[in-house]
Amino acid sequence: MIFVILFFLLHWYLSLFSQTFFQHRYAAHKAFDMSKGWERFFFFFAWLTQGSSYLSPRAYGIMHRVHHAYTDTELDPHSPSYHKNLFAMMWRTKNIYSDILYERTAIEPRFTKNVPSWKGFDMFASSWGSRVFWIGVYIALYLLFAPSAWFLILVPIHAVMGPLHGVIINWYAHKYGDVNFETDNTSRNLFKIDWLMFGEGYHNNHHVYPSRSNFAAKKGEFDPCYPLILMLNKLGVIKVNHSLQPA
Repeated sequence: MIFVILFFLLHWYLSLFSQTFFQHRYAAHKAFDMSKGWERFFFFFAWLTQGSSYLSPRAYGIMHRVHHAYTDTELDPHSPSYHKNLFAMMWRTKNIYSDILYERTAIEPRFTKNVPSWKGFDMFASSWGSRVFWIGVYIALYLLFAPSAWFLILVPIHAVMGPLHGVIINWYAHKYGDVNFETDNTSRNLFKIDWLMFGEGYHNNHHVYPSRSNFAAKKGEFDPCYPLILMLNKLGVIKVNHSLQPA
């Protein structure tokens, strides 16, 4: 039982870290800089931690920039305002993401500027072979270490961890929660202390300050990813763009 809990939590939070740190704050918003070598390292780290639900930093970054440019309009890749349910929204998001990943759609140049790109690795990490490999790893770990085969019901959650994280924010954080800042969109903050989504739950804050490294903005809020960003900045792995950080 302890293994099941630890493995699930590790996958949940390591996958979230890759998404919020690398694909979101770095690829989409350039809240900090890093060398090409560290960039390639975090490509691999994202594949290692997200596994079967690996998200291409390039495709994610472009799609997320489109989301900010067209929030809550018909051009938004994922808006609850234009979908009857979260599954319909997820399906449209998946199709738009795939079109960007496989270069089946024209993209405005403003959305592609300085987005990290490693096409060969993205094609490998996004392949069905890679995804099936990781699902096999999840099944094997549960068969070997879980106290009962019933725990295999958790495997589908592991398999779609990335999209699951995305729908929590893209659906629920545009429908429920609190507002720190008045905006022209439906973004909300899901939590006062974001223990579940590693800072991503401060969605209203983020829409106001999209390039800010710290998604927490008010007294009593805490972004668990931010101390890691400060540590990596101090170690020289990244360089925070202080000019983009509001007081």
